[in-house]
Amino acid sequence: MLATQSDPRATSSAVEDYAKTIYALAEDCDGAISTTAVAERLGVTPGSASAMIKRLGELDLVSHLPYKGVELTEQGTRVALEVIRHHRLLELYLVRELGMGWDRVHAEAERLEHVISEELEALIAAKLGEPDTDPHGDPIPSPALELPQDATEPLDALEAGTTGCFVRVSDSDPAMLRYLTERGVAPGDAFEVIERQPFGGPLFVRFGEHVHAFGGALAASMRVIR
Repeated sequence: MLATQSDPRATSSAVEDYAKTIYALAEDCDGAISTTAVAERLGVTPGSASAMIKRLGELDLVSHLPYKGVELTEQGTRVALEVIRHHRLLELYLVRELGMGWDRVHAEAERLEHVISEELEALIAAKLGEPDTDPHGDPIPSPALELPQDATEPLDALEAGTTGCFVRVSDSDPAMLRYLTERGVAPGDAFEVIERQPFGGPLFVRFGEHVHAFGGALAASMRVIR
C-alpha cells in the first residue's frame, strides 16, 4: 500500500530526502542553497519545495539566510549523513553480496535507505568489513557520521598530459555506469589525458592499453586525483 501524506513514514522519508539533497547541493556550491535549486534537483514545484523546507525549519534541520537560501543545521547534517551512510552501505551490499550491477543499485538503495534499522545497518557494515567507500568510489560516512573530505576534481577540468587515478563517479545515471563497464573502466584505475578537444569536445583518456573518448557530461561526473 502506498504511503499517504498523513503517513508519518512518508513525512520522515521526505524530510530525509530533502536533507540529503540540500547536503549534496551544498557540496557542489559550498554555500547556502536556494529553494529553486532544491526543487529542480528533486523534480518538484518551487511551492512544494518551499513548504517542505519550512517543515525542515520547524524541525530545526535547516536555517534560512535572507536573500541567500537555506543551510543545514548540525542536526540536519546528521540526518543527511545517516541517510547517505544507509544508501552507500546498501549499494555496496547489493553489489558485493548479491551480485547486482553497479548501474542498478542506486534506485534500489533509494527505496531501502529510509526503512533499514540501525541494527541492520550495523550488521551490513560488519558483514562488509566496515568499508570506507561504496561501489562508485563515494566515501561512506563512519558510524559516528563523519565523512572524510577528499581532494578530487572532475576529469573534465584536466589538460592533456595530466595523469592520475580515477576514484569516484556519480551513481545517478545508469547509462554512464554501463558505458564505463563496457570499456573496463572502474574506480581505482590509473589514467592519462591524451587529448582535449576544444569548444566542449570530448576528452581522449588512456586507461591501460586503451584510449577512450569521454564527453562533457561523463567527464564532469568522474572524479579523479592527480
